[in-house]
Amino acid sequence: MSKANDPTLKSWVPVPADSDFPIQNLPFGIAQCPGGEPRPAVAIGEHVLDLGVVAEAGLLDDLGVDRLLYQEPALNGLMRAGSKAGMRALRERISDLLNAENGTLRDDADLVASALHPAADVAMALPVDVGDYTDFYSSEQHAFNVGAMFRDPDNALLPNWKRLPVGYHGRASSIIPSGVPIHRPRGQMLPADADEPVFGPCRLLDFELEMAFVTFDGKPLGESISTGEAEDYIFGLVIFNDWSARDIQKWEYVPLGPFLAKNFASSISPWIVTLDALEPFRTDGPVQDPAVLPYLEQDGGSHVDLDLEVFIDTGNGEENRVSLSNFKHMYWSMRQQLAHHTVNGCNLNAGDMMASGTISGNDPSAYGSMLELSWRGTKPLTMADGSERKFINDGDSVIMRAHNSANGVRIGFGEVRSLVLPPA
Repeated sequence: MSKANDPTLKSWVPVPADSDFPIQNLPFGIAQCPGGEPRPAVAIGEHVLDLGVVAEAGLLDDLGVDRLLYQEPALNGLMRAGSKAGMRALRERISDLLNAENGTLRDDADLVASALHPAADVAMALPVDVGDYTDFYSSEQHAFNVGAMFRDPDNALLPNWKRLPVGYHGRASSIIPSGVPIHRPRGQMLPADADEPVFGPCRLLDFELEMAFVTFDGKPLGESISTGEAEDYIFGLVIFNDWSARDIQKWEYVPLGPFLAKNFASSISPWIVTLDALEPFRTDGPVQDPAVLPYLEQDGGSHVDLDLEVFIDTGNGEENRVSLSNFKHMYWSMRQQLAHHTVNGCNLNAGDMMASGTISGNDPSAYGSMLELSWRGTKPLTMADGSERKFINDGDSVIMRAHNSANGVRIGFGEVRSLVLPPA
């Protein structure tokens, strides 16, 4: 266990008991603090620590990373320079500096004033420059639900689904951070009672509850990464809302899969929680039957136990929880996804993002999309204000959160919150 995970550690920065960001977390992001430029930072309680200021004070000099990398508007350079071991050492150094028993930073009042800011005063940006983005389809219950709706309940999963982690390459340019509103997309649709397609605003706008991992640089082109090596190339995770236009998707997806129904926006939480911080929540995945091919075999502890929540705010400020799922409800693990992604020699770059696919549990309350929760609109959800939702309306905000607790310590991701606006 990383020493930064020690549950007995306390920070000199006040941390509320229900905070997602105790000293045992220290997620990384890109923050624009008052009077500064967007640059690397970590979250601690209800505050943000500006790593650019800390680095300029010389407190990070012996970690082998150029000070200039702490001034960049994305984490890619820092990740590339440090890789897994370097980023672990950086997290442990920050943990030491924030430790209640260490006065190096705490006792320098001017430095604290420059480096530590209330989170409410800070603007968060995308944590990485996402060069490539892949979306998987790795929750068995979700894949079964979709197959049962649109194909055959007795033959819901396609023949390859339990043989390999199904995925597709998405659009990186439209990944946006929490707080950035999205516009309802337009596109072609084929109404149920029509023979010809129509063009117009999407009528069946949906969220997809996902998690996504961010990679370090991989091996050279032509080489693959095994399941045993995979986590050496994974920096950490974010919450991922993979917006979906269901009616556009239904018309366009044959034969090549998602296109305009997906590439208009994907929203992420701004803080990357490291794999190290999630170590207390390791758990085994499901028994895979049929047995996987050798390159997809893996050791235990491949999954992460994280409670995932989805809320809809209909515009009155009241949050209606519509889903309570868990990241452990994945058939294919991150290790297997990464191994499969690279088994043909595909290379990875620092900052690449790989999303899990919609995460649905076995109980209907744990389904990860409105498509499933309302069962294609046949079972509308009633909100606290009396209105109903089959899909997402203009003016709605969708909020997703992820967290868990162990040994008296809560580790969370904050949230991803997105307002839906009419078509631009």
